[in-house]
Amino acid sequence: MVSIPRPHLVARGAEEIKGKDIWLDNDDLRPLKLKDRTWTATTYFIFWFSATATVSNWYGASAAQALGLSMWESLACSLGGQCLIAIVITLNGRAGAVYHVGFPILNRAAFGVYGAWWPTFNRAVMAIVWNGVNAVQGGQCVYVMLHAIFPSIAHIKNTMGPGSALTAAGMIGFGVFWIVTCCFLVIPVPKMKSLVYAKLIMFVISAMAMLGWTVGKAGGLGPVASQGSTVHGTEKSWLIIRFLMLGAANCATFASNASDFQRYAPKPRDPILGNLVGFPIANLLVAIVGNIVGASSQIIFGELVWNPIDFLDMLQTSNYTAANRAGCFFIALMFVYCAIFSSIFENSLPAGNDLAALFPKYITIRKGFFICAVISFAINPWYLLGSASIFVSFLASYQIFLSSITGVLLCNYYLITRGYMKISDLYTSSKTGAYHYTKGWHINAYVAYVVGVIPNFYGFLNNMGVSAPEGVTKFYYFAYWVGLLVAGATYWILCKINPPAIMYTKGWKEPKNYVRPEEEAQVLEGEAADAEGLSDGQVEEKVVSTEVITGLKG
Repeated sequence: MVSIPRPHLVARGAEEIKGKDIWLDNDDLRPLKLKDRTWTATTYFIFWFSATATVSNWYGASAAQALGLSMWESLACSLGGQCLIAIVITLNGRAGAVYHVGFPILNRAAFGVYGAWWPTFNRAVMAIVWNGVNAVQGGQCVYVMLHAIFPSIAHIKNTMGPGSALTAAGMIGFGVFWIVTCCFLVIPVPKMKSLVYAKLIMFVISAMAMLGWTVGKAGGLGPVASQGSTVHGTEKSWLIIRFLMLGAANCATFASNASDFQRYAPKPRDPILGNLVGFPIANLLVAIVGNIVGASSQIIFGELVWNPIDFLDMLQTSNYTAANRAGCFFIALMFVYCAIFSSIFENSLPAGNDLAALFPKYITIRKGFFICAVISFAINPWYLLGSASIFVSFLASYQIFLSSITGVLLCNYYLITRGYMKISDLYTSSKTGAYHYTKGWHINAYVAYVVGVIPNFYGFLNNMGVSAPEGVTKFYYFAYWVGLLVAGATYWILCKINPPAIMYTKGWKEPKNYVRPEEEAQVLEGEAADAEGLSDGQVEEKVVSTEVITGLKG
C-alpha cells in the first residue's frame, strides 16, 4: 500500500461559499451535490428521445404540411434546423455540466447578481407559457380517454367561445391532467431517471400503434408518402427557409436553459453525444411519425388534421365501436403519460429553477414547480392552439429575447472568462464580488441584449399582427441567429472597451469538474483509495489529477 501525504490531497482552486445572502442564495441554487449527479451519458441520449417524444413536436412537424410543404420537405426542414440548434444546446449547457449550476446562476455571471433577474424572468415566462400549452395537449388526450368511456361527454354544450383549442368538455380533461401532473411534481428530479426511460417506451408504443392504424386506414404508406407540396416557386423556397429556421427557433428554450438539465451529469462530457446525435435523431423520428400520421388524415378525411389528438378522436367518433374506443383510450393514456413528463422536464424544471433564483428567500425549486403550474393555468393557454398559424406565430415570436440572452451567455463563457466562474461570488451582493459590476448590474450585458433584440423587433411586432413590409417578414425568419450573433458580438466589443473583473485573453480556464468545497474530502479520499497498490510515479500522477478537480487546468 502506498501512503499519500495529507497535504497533497488539498484540491487547489476550491472556493467556499461563506454564509448565505438570503436574496441570492438557497441550497437548490448552489452546485449540485455529488449524490444528485445521477444522469449518465446513456441517460442523456435517452433523455432527448424522451423529451422530444411529445404531441407538441407532432404539431411542429405537421404545421409545415398545413401551410403547403410536402411530408419529405417538412422532415428535411425539421432535421436541418435541429442539427443547428443541437450545437448551441451543447455549447450553452457546458457550464452547467462543469459547474453543476442552472441557467439562472449562469445569468449572474454575465448580467450581474441582480441584473440576472430580467433574463431569468424572461425564460421563466417562456417556460410557464409552454407548460400551459403542454397542459392543453394533455387535456385533449384526457378528453379522448373520457370520450371513449362516456359517449355523452361529446354533447356537453360548448361555452368556450371562438379561438379556443378546448371545448367545455375538453376543459374537463384539462383539469384532470393538471391535477395529475401536480401529483408527480413531488418526486425529486434526480430520482426521475427511470421515469424518463418509461416515458420513451410509452411514446414508442402509442406512436407506433397510431401510425399503424392510420396508415392502414389510408391504404398503406405509398399513397401517404407520395403526396406533393401545394406551393411552388419562390413561395415554396421561402416557406422552406421559414421552417428550416423555425426548426431551430422552436427549440430556443432548450438552448437557453441547457444547463438546467446538464447540471445533473457526473462528468462534463456525459451530455455531449446525446446533444449532438441524440437530439436531432430523436426529433427526426418524432417528425417522421407526426408527418406520416398528418398526411394520412388528408387521405382518410379529405383534410389535413395537424393535431394528432383531434385526429385520434375523429377516428373514434367516425366509427364508435368497442374496439376503436378501447384503442383510442389506451393510445391517449400513453400520450397523457408522455405529456406529464414533458411538462416536468421541459417546463416545470426550468420554471422552478428560475423562480427559485428570482426569489430565493421565499421559493425553492419545488415551490417553483407549483407556482408554474398555477400561473400556466391562469394564462388561458387553450387560446394559443386555435390554429396552425397561431401556433407557428407563437413559436416564432419569443425567440428574439431568448436568442439575445443566449448570445451574451455564450460570449461571456467562451470568449471573456474562457470557462472560468468564481462560484462563491455568484451568491453574494458584496461590492467586492466579481459579479457585482455596477450595483449588481452588468451594463455591457444589458446593452448587448438590447442591441441583439433591436434588429428583430419590427419583425416581432409584425408576427404579432402589426403590418410590415414583406422584407421585414422574411428577415424575421432568421431572427434567432441574428439575435444570437449580434448580442454576442456586441458584448465582446463592449468587454474589450470596458473589461469586467474576470476576463482572460489567453488559455482555457475551465476546471475539470467542479465539486462543492464540503465534498472535496469525499472525492479526494476516493482518489486516494484508487491509488492503493500503484507505484510512486503513478501515485504522483494521480495526486496531480486530484489537485485540479476543482481548480484550474494547468
